[in-house]
Amino acid sequence: MLSVSIIIPAWNEAEHIADCLTCATRQTVAAAEVLVVDNNSTDNTCDIVQQFIDENPDAHVKLMHQSAEQGLIPTRNYGFNHASGDILGRVDADSMLRPDWVEAVSTLFTEDPQAMGASGPVAYYDMPARQFSLKGDAAIRKHIYKADHGQSLLFGSNMAVRATAWKQVANEVCPDKEDVLHEDIDLSLHLIGHHFKTVYCPRMVVGISARRMDTSFESFKAYMQRFKNTFDAHPEHSRSTRPEYLFTAMYPILHLWYPMYQKVLDSNDINPAARAWLKQQMELSEDDALDTWSEFTGDTEDTDPQEMMNRSLGLSMANWQLKRATARQEKAQVKLEKAQAKLEKAGDKLEKAGEKAQAKLEKMEAKAERKEAKAEAKVAKRLEKINKKSAE
Repeated sequence: MLSVSIIIPAWNEAEHIADCLTCATRQTVAAAEVLVVDNNSTDNTCDIVQQFIDENPDAHVKLMHQSAEQGLIPTRNYGFNHASGDILGRVDADSMLRPDWVEAVSTLFTEDPQAMGASGPVAYYDMPARQFSLKGDAAIRKHIYKADHGQSLLFGSNMAVRATAWKQVANEVCPDKEDVLHEDIDLSLHLIGHHFKTVYCPRMVVGISARRMDTSFESFKAYMQRFKNTFDAHPEHSRSTRPEYLFTAMYPILHLWYPMYQKVLDSNDINPAARAWLKQQMELSEDDALDTWSEFTGDTEDTDPQEMMNRSLGLSMANWQLKRATARQEKAQVKLEKAQAKLEKAGDKLEKAGEKAQAKLEKMEAKAERKEAKAEAKVAKRLEKINKKSAE
């Protein structure tokens, strides 16, 4: 199995970085290293990371500093250039990796030696109807997030690149000093430009925050404009779909719901990032506890599994912490279910809105194609007249 390095660029991410590191290190297959690359944070991001390292010395987490230049791209590049893994995983500081993420990435690149870049679906952990959002995002990544006749585009919150491929494009990726491009799509197009294979991997699942939906429409529109800016910077590449149209159509509803749902979470004292994959982490912890008991006693056949769990919990502080977290979650779950019931109807409305947005997107694309054909016909007609005059 190929080794995986996880790179997390960070700037003022004190709110989420501890939960992010917990998810990055609580994996079915451990990452070779988890590199947090701080970019001149002014909050206590570095203190939180260092505390995590001190409390988890075997987790292979490293805190690095990129202070020479402000920005995501130089910070990402610094992490990529200093990573030692065969595969370079890149996620945001508010990304919560599902416990099998590293295993999925390593398996994909091991089984497909032609794959040079990969990305997977995301679910919004701080919004209602998480499973619905995961299915919707999966459909977008699989069918719309494409370039050059079907090559998958990478998504910065959830992507991985083969280290050898990165070395080929490291000095070519756009520095984007004006900060107007999508750095992940730019990297994708540079990989595709080298005829490298980029793929969509449904097993690479990550939970992310929908906090961008809480920005103003002007800010969100400018962010969507980055799609066009990035492809304009790469005129040799093409695309047949415009995912930004769909995201923009969904913005009004999500912008309305996001602050409402945050109030529900706050009133119930729920940290959505911490509970993003808590169930899967508990299952993983139970397996670890049984392995720990077996290691200490050499006996797993004649002992009741529950007894082994109870006794091994006394050997593992991590398991004790998870047990306490589960008790808190059960208490909060009762309150949350009531809120979820109210929001289920809203989920149905969102699905209908998504369908309408998709239909609108198709109409807009068809209209754009008709305009383009009309313009081409007009140009051809003018050229014909010019040629006739020249002939006369």
